[in-house]
Amino acid sequence: MNFSSFNAIQSNTSQQITANQPLSLKQDQVFHGTIKQLFPNQMAEVQVGNQKLMAKLEVPLKLGDAHFFQVTATNPQTELKVVTGPMSQSMTAGQQISQLLETMNLPKSNEMQQVLSHFMKAQLPLAKEQLTAAESWMKSLPAGVDKNNALHALQRMVELKMPFTNTVFQALTQGTKTDGMSANLANLAQLLANQAGGNEAIKSSLLQQIDQLAKPLNNETGGILLARATQNLLDNNSTNISKLQSLTVLKETGILPQNATLQNWQTVNHLGNRQSGNAILNAAAPLLKEAGQMLQQLGQTSPEQIKPVLEQVKAWVSNESLLSATQKQQLQQLLSRFEQIPASKTAVEALVNQLRQQLTNAYSENASTRLFMQNDQGLSAKDQLLTLLKPDTNLPVADQLLRNLVKVTADSPQPVMQSALTQAEGQVQAAVDSRAMEQAIKTVLKGLGVSYEAALANKAGDIQAIAQQIKPQLLALLQDALTPVAIKDAAEMVMARLNGMQLTSGENGHQHQLVMQVPLDFFGKKMDVTLQWNGRMKEDGKIDASFARILFYLNMETLQQTVIDMQVQNRVVTINIFNDMPNLDSLATSLKATLKAGLLEKEYTLSGLFIKPFGDQAEKTVTKLSNQQEDEQGGVDIRI
Repeated sequence: MNFSSFNAIQSNTSQQITANQPLSLKQDQVFHGTIKQLFPNQMAEVQVGNQKLMAKLEVPLKLGDAHFFQVTATNPQTELKVVTGPMSQSMTAGQQISQLLETMNLPKSNEMQQVLSHFMKAQLPLAKEQLTAAESWMKSLPAGVDKNNALHALQRMVELKMPFTNTVFQALTQGTKTDGMSANLANLAQLLANQAGGNEAIKSSLLQQIDQLAKPLNNETGGILLARATQNLLDNNSTNISKLQSLTVLKETGILPQNATLQNWQTVNHLGNRQSGNAILNAAAPLLKEAGQMLQQLGQTSPEQIKPVLEQVKAWVSNESLLSATQKQQLQQLLSRFEQIPASKTAVEALVNQLRQQLTNAYSENASTRLFMQNDQGLSAKDQLLTLLKPDTNLPVADQLLRNLVKVTADSPQPVMQSALTQAEGQVQAAVDSRAMEQAIKTVLKGLGVSYEAALANKAGDIQAIAQQIKPQLLALLQDALTPVAIKDAAEMVMARLNGMQLTSGENGHQHQLVMQVPLDFFGKKMDVTLQWNGRMKEDGKIDASFARILFYLNMETLQQTVIDMQVQNRVVTINIFNDMPNLDSLATSLKATLKAGLLEKEYTLSGLFIKPFGDQAEKTVTKLSNQQEDEQGGVDIRI
C-alpha cells in the first residue's frame, strides 16, 4: 500500500466542510446545475449538488434541464448565463465536458479534462482563469506528487476560499505528503554547502540550523559533557592538567568567561551581579524558578529581611523534583544552621556560596543520571546547572551553549575529549524513551519554525532566537535576488512543506484537524514522521482529550512504511498497526504491558492492539475517517 499522502482521509473532512457551508458564487465562475423550479421574471431555483440557489436567468429555460452556467452578477442578485445547451441524462460526463470546452474555447488537454471532471463530480464552481491556471499547474507537477492528490488540493483551495495561487497549490500538494521531508532538507543542505552565490551569511546560518535538526538530542549530549566537566572541576582527586582541560573547553564554549581560573570558576560569572546587589529586593517577591537566579535574589536580600526569604528558599528546595531526597536534606540542614547564627551581609554571602557549591554538585550528578526529566517549571538538571555557572542564560541561549559544547569537544584533537564525547552519546542513546521522543519532536518543530508567524503575532519568545529558525531564514533566502536558482528551488520545496502543515490544519466548528510533519534523525537512523490528529474542542475552547483519531505515518529504515491508527473513544484506546514485516506480532506482544501501563498513567484504557499487513482492509481502515471500529480479521489481534 502506498500512503505517500493522506488526501483520502481529508476528502471526507472536505465533504463535511462543503455540506456545512452555503454555496457562495463569484463573478465569472462556471458550475454544473439543474433547473428545479421556474418563477416569473426569469427567476429560477437551481440545484448545485446538494444545495439550491435562487438566480435570474438571461434566457428562459426548461424545467429539469441541466446546463453549465456562468455567473455574470452577484449583486443585488445572482444572475446566470447559460454556457452550454441542455444536457440529457444519456450524455456521458466526457461528452458534457467536451461541450463545455468547445463553448468556452478552452484547451482540450488531458489535464484540463481531469480538472473539469473532478470539479464536476464535486459540484464546485470554478472561473475560466482558475481553470487555465489549474491546467498549467497540473502539467508541471513536481516529482512524487500524484495527480489525484493535486486535484484534491485544487478542490480544497476552492472549498476553503484560499487564494488561488501556485504558492498555495504547491503548499497543499507538498503538505499532504507523508515522506520526503528529510530528503528535501538534505538536498537543500547539500546545495547550500557546495554552490556559491547569494548571501553567504544566510546560507551558513541556515545550513547550521539544518544540521542541528539532524541531531535533536545533541543538547542532552552537551548536558552530560557539562556535568562531567563540572564534576571534574569539583573533584579534589582530579589532576590540575585534567581540570585545566575541562576549564578550557567551558571557556571555548562560552559558558565560562576567559578570565575564569581553577580558583574562581564557580563565582566569576556572579561578580558583576554582586555589584548590583546594593539594590535590595523586596522580601515578599517570589523566588525565580532558575537556581542561579534564585541565588542572586538571595544574595541581594538585606540581613533584616532574610528570614521570610529563607522560608521561600526552603520551599523552593522542597518542591524541586530534580533533587534527590538526600540532596534536599543536606540543603535544608545548611539553611537551618544559618538560622542559628546572627544575620549579616557576610553571613548571607557565605550562605549563597555554600548553596551554590551544593547545588552545583547535585545538579552535575543528576544531569548525567536523570536524562529527559524536567521539573514542574519545564527545567532539566542540565538547565539548572547552566544557570548556576552562567546565571544570565535563558533557555534558547542555554540550548545553543550545550550544542556548542558538543561541537568544541568533537573538534578537539585530544583523545580524552573524543572518548568523553563517545561515552556521552552512548549514554544518551541508551536512555532514549518516550520522553526523549517527545523532546526530539518538539525540538525539530521549533527548529523548523512551524509556529513562526504565531510567535511573531503574539510577541512570544526571544525574537533573535525565533529569527534563527529555518522558516524565517528560508524567507530571507528566497527574497534575496542573488540566491542561485537551484538553491531557490530547493528552498521553495521546503517552504511549501512548512506552509502545507498550516494549510492542511484547521477547524470546522468544534471539529479540528492538526497535521505535523517531522523529519527525525536518531543516531544516524533517519525517519519521516507525519502526525494527523482529528478531534473536537470543548465549550471552553480546550481540546477534548477523551475523543480523538490520531494517525502516524512513519518511514523507518528497518520497519519501512508503517501506519499507526489510534482511535480514542471516551478515553478507551484502540490501536491498529499496519506493516508488512513478518513476525512483527512477537515484538508487539513483548511491549504490550509497557504500552498498557503508559496509557494508564495518562488515565487511558487500552482496549486492543491489532497488527495487520497493508491490503484492501487496511487501506479502508486508514483512509476512511470513521468512528466505527474496523473488522479484526486478517491480522494479529491482541485483545486486552
